[in-house]
Amino acid sequence: MSEKQDTAPAAPGSPAGSAPAASPDASGQPAVKPVIAAAAAKRANASVMGMIIALVVSIAAFLPIVLMNPSPKSDGYRPDINVSSIAHNATDVAGFTPVTADTGDTFRANYARWESGAGSGVPTWEVGYLTPKESFIGLVQTRQANPTWLLQQTKNAPVTGTRNAGGRDWELRDTGKGEKSMVLSDRGTTVILSGSATLDEFTTLAAAVVKSLESNPPAVAPSGTAAPTPGATVSPSASPSP
Repeated sequence: MSEKQDTAPAAPGSPAGSAPAASPDASGQPAVKPVIAAAAAKRANASVMGMIIALVVSIAAFLPIVLMNPSPKSDGYRPDINVSSIAHNATDVAGFTPVTADTGDTFRANYARWESGAGSGVPTWEVGYLTPKESFIGLVQTRQANPTWLLQQTKNAPVTGTRNAGGRDWELRDTGKGEKSMVLSDRGTTVILSGSATLDEFTTLAAAVVKSLESNPPAVAPSGTAAPTPGATVSPSASPSP
């Protein structure tokens, strides 16, 4: 007695025993393989190429602008401050000729201004200098100095000695933390140099200040006050006790 073998009927149009063209999905229908028409594929490729070309054109357009504007140098922006011109404009309101230290190109001014003294009660001529070693020295000049104001300007630093500059003995004050000051009262005004520069740089600037002082007429002290005598200071040599 022969055994019957169940065999699945071959798909129409296909040889018996060959695999079906596609497996049926859950619904029993054959899976459909998506096919992109040649024209659609061509349009997609054209869009991608267009984007790439546009990007290249944009880079080519901006590249010359970037190349023509080099990065700033490491020394940063250097303002062009005309100290002499600003000092001339401040002369009438100051009541004296503000000093304009001539140090050539070694010291660079980064500000110059007249302060009315609305907060401190002491109007001042102020100039900031960058030294050749990239330190800072601030110059303050007034004809209305007083002991309290001077202690504030020198950060309560005690007097540690004197230093000759420009043929004058300047009072030297040192905080012990890198900040120091040189003070000179002469020709009716008091000049204070303060900063973290070296003493050699202080001396160079102080000598230029003395030369400027000597080239200007003496200041007239405000009414009711006495003008400082040459070489004298107007403050105690140490901070007052609390």
